[in-house]
Amino acid sequence: MSSRNNKNEAVDISAELAEAKNLLAKGNLPAAIDLILKNLKLDPTNTEALYLLAVCYRYSKQLQPALKTLDKLIEIQPNYSRAYQERGHIYRQTNEITPAVKAYERAVALNPGLLASWTNLTVLYAKLGHGKLSQKAKKQADVLSQLPKELLSATSFLHEGKLYKAEMLCRSFMQSNPRHLEGMRLLANIGLKLYVLDDAEFLLESALEFDPKFHAARYDYLNVLHKRQKFEKALEQAEILLEIDPNNTIFKTAYANESLALGDFDKSLEIYDGLISDTPTNEHIHLLRGHVLKTVGRQEEAIKSYRTAGQLKPDLGDVFWSLANLKTYRFEDEELDQMKLSEAASATSSVDRHHLCFALGKAYEDRRDFVASFEYYQRGNALKKTDSLFDIDRVLSEFEAQKNICTSKFFSEKSNQGCAAPDPVFIVGLPRAGSTLLEQILASHPLVDGTLELPNILGLAFKLNGRHMINQVARYPGILSDLSIEQLREHGQEYIDSTKIHRKGAPYFTDKMPNNFAHIGLINLILPNAKIIDARRHPMACCFSGFKQLFAEGQEFSYDLEDIGRYYKGYVDLMDHWDSVLPGKILRVQYEHVVADLETEVRRVLDFCGLPFDKKCVEFHKTERAVRTASSEQVRQPLYNSGIEQWKNFEPHLSVLKEALSG
Repeated sequence: MSSRNNKNEAVDISAELAEAKNLLAKGNLPAAIDLILKNLKLDPTNTEALYLLAVCYRYSKQLQPALKTLDKLIEIQPNYSRAYQERGHIYRQTNEITPAVKAYERAVALNPGLLASWTNLTVLYAKLGHGKLSQKAKKQADVLSQLPKELLSATSFLHEGKLYKAEMLCRSFMQSNPRHLEGMRLLANIGLKLYVLDDAEFLLESALEFDPKFHAARYDYLNVLHKRQKFEKALEQAEILLEIDPNNTIFKTAYANESLALGDFDKSLEIYDGLISDTPTNEHIHLLRGHVLKTVGRQEEAIKSYRTAGQLKPDLGDVFWSLANLKTYRFEDEELDQMKLSEAASATSSVDRHHLCFALGKAYEDRRDFVASFEYYQRGNALKKTDSLFDIDRVLSEFEAQKNICTSKFFSEKSNQGCAAPDPVFIVGLPRAGSTLLEQILASHPLVDGTLELPNILGLAFKLNGRHMINQVARYPGILSDLSIEQLREHGQEYIDSTKIHRKGAPYFTDKMPNNFAHIGLINLILPNAKIIDARRHPMACCFSGFKQLFAEGQEFSYDLEDIGRYYKGYVDLMDHWDSVLPGKILRVQYEHVVADLETEVRRVLDFCGLPFDKKCVEFHKTERAVRTASSEQVRQPLYNSGIEQWKNFEPHLSVLKEALSG
């Protein structure tokens, strides 16, 4: 069947589901059920149809078919919050209080905007004698019940991942209520999900101007500032919140996080140690403390903190992934059994489950059980992809737009018009291609500061693109043609100024945001004297290493073997374009060559950057500095070549990746 027919069929199903809703509203349950079942024959995995069918079954008192329908729905979409709420309604109807509570708890964990779940939890907690939990649930229900219906719906859409619907509904409401504080906060949170961080920052800053005592907005403002790596301003907000409530664990944790971001590791640990002293059973504090210890290279202490967190909450997936992500840790049999048990448990959240899957993948890989390892890696990626809005075709079209705009003639006409500062050394490429190694090598040189994966270039590109609907033509990169000499210089100087917070006084610094490869044209325009290094690795090794790495954010192409293969091809094609229109601008460094002949490659990199040779760069593993990426422990050791061909252990499972790379 053609894609066109599929689209038409989807429209028909959607129309008939709307009719089924009307039948349900009118109380004609048999007709509604018949219509839904008819459509499910055409599209058996339609989650909206399954949910509606379960509701119809419950209203008609067919509770077992309702539960079976919800089981199928949750199997298809584990994060479908309303499915758990509906399950709670059924258990409450049969007076099964404990299962009902668990279902409602799962529902609000996935979607805190479900008023019915909070309202029912208020009653059920009270019946079970959990007074404090009942009060907490009532407080949440009261907050939601006071929201205008548009914002309540938008809140649910936000947590269900229906961001476009949430934004449109919220913006429509705000047009008539421009100073509605909760509306401003909600729109900011939608912007945060869409990575429109400048809009989110402005909205929250405005809300606080209208009401400085709006503490929830201040906490959100702090988080947006952190996302934008404005750590000093974020720390100021954390200090204000602590003055308001000095004993608030959340505010103390925020202060510790911002201290960590600014490199004050001692202060961060001091706060976490104090929190642990006050609340020794808070597993999240032990986890966060472990992250700090890992960052500063105190691995044994980090492991101890992680293990303590895991003992307190055995299904906290981030604990086990954090251990696995050390790359050097080996799980004991008891830990492996616990991970498998938690991953298989129906009560385990989707977030914990995908963390556990990646950890189990690493655990079985270390034990050379590559079949089991791949199964868990694949399962973890599938869970992540379920929540992703990534569209490989859209991304590749963006790469093509860069090639069409940024031609040799274009750069010739705009030569040397930006900020003349030579300070930055951009390290670009795909994740897991050796960029952290190159950064560690350069940061070992006394004239270079190693920083972070800085979001500044990505933020500028987003700003230049402006806000537009998904079906509208993007302004960027075409808008680059319209930028004046003054604007190019201003953007370049703004980059230099805004990144000073990450530097320690050396004349040069690294920016190893890998995704900057797509914006080399922009970099060349605003910072024509910056150095650019392309970290390259064997395609199969690079792609599969990305597939088995659970990234915090920003690398959504890695959740699918076909996507990651096509993305790699698009990256190579775009880098070839940059080489042709900016000859000599980019130094390509092959990871395998660095491993084979370290000193030769180090000298080559330093020569390209105009830096004198320094032996410390060859002995990079001795350099003491905070490293926050997945390779933090690996770059604290001498080079080894055992990881170069690890992907071959999984070769029987990688035919899709091979085809994508060769297609």
